[in-house]
Amino acid sequence: MLVNADGLVFVGKRIDNREGDWWQMPQGGVDPDEDLADAVLRELAEETGISSNLVSLIGRIDEPMRYDLPEDLVGKLWGGKYRGQEQTWFLARFAGADHHIDLDAHDPPEFCEYRWVAPDELPDLIVPFKKRVYRTVVEGFRSLV
Repeated sequence: MLVNADGLVFVGKRIDNREGDWWQMPQGGVDPDEDLADAVLRELAEETGISSNLVSLIGRIDEPMRYDLPEDLVGKLWGGKYRGQEQTWFLARFAGADHHIDLDAHDPPEFCEYRWVAPDELPDLIVPFKKRVYRTVVEGFRSLV
């Protein structure tokens, strides 16, 4: 969860789902033997173009969260190799400005547009099968945002 100085959260519209009106927070995989905090900063830079010197990690939910794909998506996403994900969530404070964001920083880009939203809006913006995770993340970081 990336928050700015106003306590708003970064969400991006996935480039591979332009027709849907679903927005998500940056997320990504962890390379073998990669430290989780290092993975957070790397993935954030890849998906948003935000340099790690503009970000401070200020929180972590230690208990991993899991979700399963709906049956109609199993076998269609992630090369058919996975039925869901396990995620460890971090809270990061963004000390930059919008001109520091570059959605084309990585090839291929993850997001086609972004916006800043109030934390309580997050569960209404994400695809339905991730709502429970987003509610838990919002509650877990509420006091730090």
